[in-house]
Amino acid sequence: MSHKAGFVSIVGKPNAGKSTLMNSLVGEKMSIVTPKAQTTRHRILGIVNEESYQIIFSDTPGVIKPAYSLQESMMNFVQGSLIDADIILFVTDINEKYDEGDVIEKLRKTSSPVAVLVNKIDKSTEEHVKAKIDYWQETLKPKAIFAISALLTHNVQAVFQFVLDNLPEHAPYYAKDELTDKSERFFVSEIIREKVFKLYEKEIPYSTEVIITSFKEEERMIRISAEIIVERDSQKNIIIGKSGSMIKKVGTYARQDMEEFLQKKVFLELFVKVISDWRSKKNYLKSFGYDQ
Repeated sequence: MSHKAGFVSIVGKPNAGKSTLMNSLVGEKMSIVTPKAQTTRHRILGIVNEESYQIIFSDTPGVIKPAYSLQESMMNFVQGSLIDADIILFVTDINEKYDEGDVIEKLRKTSSPVAVLVNKIDKSTEEHVKAKIDYWQETLKPKAIFAISALLTHNVQAVFQFVLDNLPEHAPYYAKDELTDKSERFFVSEIIREKVFKLYEKEIPYSTEVIITSFKEEERMIRISAEIIVERDSQKNIIIGKSGSMIKKVGTYARQDMEEFLQKKVFLELFVKVISDWRSKKNYLKSFGYDQ
């Protein structure tokens, strides 16, 4: 029996709905989903396995013009995903504007099949959706265009079928029981980072990184220690909050999600550490996994 397998890159601007789509296509929560832009920093693979196929979805950071080293590394993840993609899903918010210099030129030059996904159509009118579809047909001439709502899973099944139809014949790239290329420690750190994005305002979430310093699995419990890295003492005070109230909230919400994810009781310790200007220091970025 023939077998299909391939890499599907999900690309687009920050907050276009890439992570929501990825989670919907994979059927697991793989990527941080918050209302704030630029929450995804790494390239995260979500693997869908069936007897006759293996789809490797790749959620990437939103396409931006890099302002510092961390963002340069994030854009390297995007470039890497476009190079080895068998299929590209280009997600665009119904209301966002694109200039030609964005990711459009790269999509025009690729030989991989491209589908444009006009997302968040639940927040628009039928006329506006039709105008956007006409615009993208003229601008990119993709293999397919889908009007979707990733949040409401409208038309997501049609996107999945497009992927299946265009998947090349190939042996599996990963073991059939693998769901992702990332470790449990990675997802645990992302759970904490998601809570930071949801509970704090302005620049605070973008200035933080989460490092798992200890992950000990015992018979009845997993003991986890983590450091929330910030750039300034003032940010450290905000993260901790009055009498430790805010960091306690982060810990409570994160532990609940971890227990659901790991299917085990979790004891979680959180610490806050200041590393000034870490987002611009290549040695720290490399140690935090941004060395691509």
